[in-house]
Amino acid sequence: MKPRINSTHFGSITIEGERYENDVLIRLGGEVKKRKKKLSKAIYGTSHTISVEEAKYIFEEKAKRLIIGTGQSGMVKLSEEAAEYFRKNNCRVQMLPTPDAIRIWNKADGEVIALFHVTC
Repeated sequence: MKPRINSTHFGSITIEGERYENDVLIRLGGEVKKRKKKLSKAIYGTSHTISVEEAKYIFEEKAKRLIIGTGQSGMVKLSEEAAEYFRKNNCRVQMLPTPDAIRIWNKADGEVIALFHVTC
């Protein structure tokens, strides 16, 4: 079951009525997990660039689409290696500021996963 996202504000996201004060992943089965941004921060010194190591953690084999909420003002980006990893796995990536990505997520269907950055 794909959970509905109720809202986001700087530093938080509310999913199915539960408030999270950290970046989150939403899995194919609807499970909400804390983002492992240390996988990217260890390489780039920031969680604003998604590394291939983090991309491997985000991706699920049957996922055809990944929606990334790039933060309230859109600071997150994919590294070239991460973008290539998703291309090789036939997973289309949509990147939008988090408030816009939430609207897309709530309307999405099919084999879709998501990552939402809740600050900048």
